[in-house]
Amino acid sequence: MAEDSPASLRNVTIPSTDGVELDGHFGRALTADRRKTVAAVFLHGFPSGDVWSDKIGADLLELSDRVVNELRWNVLTIRFRGCGDSTGDFSLARWVDDAGTAIRFLQEETQADGLWVCGFGTGGAVGLVAARHNPQVTGVAVVGSPADFDDWAAAPDRLLAHAREVGVIRDPNFPNDIDRWNAELKEVRAVEAAEYLAPRTLLVLHGLEDEAVPHFDARLVADAHGSADLRMIQGGGHQLRHDPRATAILLGWLDRQATSLAET
Repeated sequence: MAEDSPASLRNVTIPSTDGVELDGHFGRALTADRRKTVAAVFLHGFPSGDVWSDKIGADLLELSDRVVNELRWNVLTIRFRGCGDSTGDFSLARWVDDAGTAIRFLQEETQADGLWVCGFGTGGAVGLVAARHNPQVTGVAVVGSPADFDDWAAAPDRLLAHAREVGVIRDPNFPNDIDRWNAELKEVRAVEAAEYLAPRTLLVLHGLEDEAVPHFDARLVADAHGSADLRMIQGGGHQLRHDPRATAILLGWLDRQATSLAET
C-alpha cells in the first residue's frame, strides 16, 4: 500500500518497458517566480535487510516535498519495478529503463529548461547511466553510488537470493533468462556513464565510512567525469539520505544549479 504523501505531491502511475507500471509522486512548483523552469527526478537505492522493497524510497517523499516548497522545483520520485506499488521484478538494465521513463515523463509534464537526476545508491548509478543517453538532462547528483556492479556480477546467485528475500523479485519464475539477467550486472557501469555525461554537471557525494560502497568508487566516478563536484562526508555511512550534512550539500548544489541556469 502506498504511503501518505505530502499535500504538494500527487500520486502518478507511469508506464515503463515490458508492461511495467511505476508508482510515482509528482510535485509541481507552487509559484512561477523563476525565470526558467527547473525539475528533478529522485531515485531510491536497492532494498536491504533493513528496508525491504515495500518500504524502499518512501523517505524520498519528504525530500521531494522540501525541494518543491523550499527551492520551487518541479519534482518526480518513482519506485523502481519490484518496489512499493510498482509492478514487475528487479533487473538492473530494466531499472535503467525505469529511470529513463521517469526522466521523459518529467520533461513532458514540465517542459523544463533544466532537468537534473538525483539518485541514492543503486538509483544514482542507474540514473547516471540513463542520463548519459538523454541530452535533455542538465546534470546528475549521485549519493553513495557504486562505480560499477562487478561485485554483484561476481556472485549473481547470492544477489538473486537476496532480491527474492527482500521482495524486489516476486515472481518465482523470474528471470526467464538467467544468463541475460547476470550479464546486465557487468554492462551497467556508472563510471563509464560519467565520462560521457561531461561537460554536463555532476555532483558525487559519498560517506567516508560507507560500509556498502567503498568511497574509492566516488573518486573513480568523479575522475572519469573530469570536473565533478566531489564531496566526501567525514564519518558518513551509506544512508546519507538521513545525514543532514549530505542533505544540505545536495539542496545547496541544486539551488546553485538553478541560479546558474537563470544566468544563462
